[in-house]
Amino acid sequence: MNAIRHFSHCTMKPSCRLLGGCRTSSFFWDPRAKFPHNVASNASKYRLNFHRKNHCSLRTLGFPRIINEAQKVKALPSSNFCRLRLTSRSLSLTTNKRVASLVASAAPRARECSTFTESRGNDNKFETVYIQSGNNVKPIEENIEHSEGGNESKDVNSQSEGEETDEEKEGWKLLRNAVVTYCGNPVGTVAANDPGDTQPLNYDQVFLRDFVPSALAFLLKGEHEIVKNFLIYNLQLQSWEKTVDCYSPGQGLMPASFKVKTTPIEKDNYEEALDPDFGESAIGRVAPVDSGLWWIILLRAYGKITGDYSLQERVDVQTGLKMILNLCLTDGFDMFPSLLVTDVSCMIDRRMGIHGHPLEIQALFYSALRCAREMVEVSDGSRTLVGVINNRLSALSFHIREYYWLDKKRMNEIYRYKTEEYSTDATNKFNIYPEQIPMWLMDWMPEHGGYLIGNLQPAHMDFRFFMLGNVWSIISALGTPKQNEAILSLIEQKWDDLVGQMPLKICYPALESEDWRVVTGSDPKNTPWSYHNGGSWPTLLWQFTLACMKMGRVELAEKAVDLVEKRLPIDGWPEYYDTRSGKFVGKQARLYQTWTIAAFLASKMLLKDPKTASLLFWDEDFELLEICVCALNKSGRKICSRNTAKSHILV
Repeated sequence: MNAIRHFSHCTMKPSCRLLGGCRTSSFFWDPRAKFPHNVASNASKYRLNFHRKNHCSLRTLGFPRIINEAQKVKALPSSNFCRLRLTSRSLSLTTNKRVASLVASAAPRARECSTFTESRGNDNKFETVYIQSGNNVKPIEENIEHSEGGNESKDVNSQSEGEETDEEKEGWKLLRNAVVTYCGNPVGTVAANDPGDTQPLNYDQVFLRDFVPSALAFLLKGEHEIVKNFLIYNLQLQSWEKTVDCYSPGQGLMPASFKVKTTPIEKDNYEEALDPDFGESAIGRVAPVDSGLWWIILLRAYGKITGDYSLQERVDVQTGLKMILNLCLTDGFDMFPSLLVTDVSCMIDRRMGIHGHPLEIQALFYSALRCAREMVEVSDGSRTLVGVINNRLSALSFHIREYYWLDKKRMNEIYRYKTEEYSTDATNKFNIYPEQIPMWLMDWMPEHGGYLIGNLQPAHMDFRFFMLGNVWSIISALGTPKQNEAILSLIEQKWDDLVGQMPLKICYPALESEDWRVVTGSDPKNTPWSYHNGGSWPTLLWQFTLACMKMGRVELAEKAVDLVEKRLPIDGWPEYYDTRSGKFVGKQARLYQTWTIAAFLASKMLLKDPKTASLLFWDEDFELLEICVCALNKSGRKICSRNTAKSHILV
């Protein structure tokens, strides 16, 4: 049986644990930083007594991290592999810039569902991973000093063109104060760090999706270690057997968030534990579909910006990557290539009627598949997986481009649809009733321009405009070049509606009156033009900036950044804004929201460094356009709508 043993080293002899359950706050990287809420009273203790012993024991639950050759991508039954035991050494820390990465866990033992670790020391040179297969043990050694030296030569200095503004300096101070450490290593940033907030709820946790703009800002700044640690520690949390009412989600799931739990164990000692949330503690108890997708996208971005591809090539990372893909590509009852998900499973994490095949998830799914195709190590065992990825990419791009696209011409076709068509060559394939076209859209749709609708299911089209799904479709080349241009053209023409006084509307228009009551369940937080229901979210700025830079519309991004730079510091860097124009700070918005700060900083640096920005988006993949899934089908079906669509879609 394959196993991984990790040896790391820590001056404080920590005992690091990965737990399930979520009760206490983390403490921060910078000893001078303000501690949030319920940890504030103990902040001085951690600062003044930092020399005391800190125990960090690693404990994992559920499935083992590495699988044998016959089971590389498939889940292992927890009944057979329930107990994990590993030995970890700590890694000596000389400065905050030198951090060792905690790698994957251990050989399974069939006994009770509990685990423990032992701490050992004196190895401060290498991070060593052993892969055991029968009697053959092959070490993979990563020299920390050599790796860091190589990265320094490839650091990106995005500030070469001009000095930082006062707003940027303030943003960087706040972002660094939000950094969370685990056993002395920076591992992420809290969601919000408002010193005046007495009820932090889960905003004192490190959210995977929230950290992405922070990670991008750190990478562009040349500070790579926090991003590497974040990727690896989240990998350690993957595939835990987390349950809701005795039911476990699929193996390969990434957590929505985690926090560093600190508990005293002796008089002068304390213990740190990573405490993840897979949705079992979240509002609605829904597992995060987008966490694994964002992890893959960030993994690629790390390699592209740093030039360090060794992280992608590690055995534990390759295994984790394949587990996410296996979870997403599992066959089911669905007939569509788009990913079927429930409501509240992504950035819109409260009921907003996006269940089914929401555009946001499809765009991230497509992007993650393109990332994976670049990063999956090609071997005899992975060639089938690569083929599945290619086929899914081809089918998904065709499906979204053909059926999700909406402009004036397309809307007029839907307006004249015939219904109840029973045949493979039907025009109205999803039995959409023309009466579904809302009245607001008739007047709102411009002569030139268009967008990808929010959702598509049998007899249902969600005609709302969702910003994240549309801009990410541009970034990932999910839309055609003409469609991408049309999306930005629509945003420009409808600037007052989609941007207004604060970028950017998460969706348009808001659900009001009876629609709000029925669709949201009378959600008091998602009232019209607030929060997810038509609120304005500055964190979408970095993605909008990247999309504009790809399409050569830099002036639109600069216009949006100028709006943000004038208001965010004055308003206290809020999470979101309310009203049609984004005039007021959100009624329940947290201040000093980290991904608001990071999105602003990342956007400024992207605009200063177009060459690096070009590493983060994709161009049209013409090979995918030639792959027709129907041609690969053994059923012999000859009717294929793809060829008829190429004339107006694949251009």
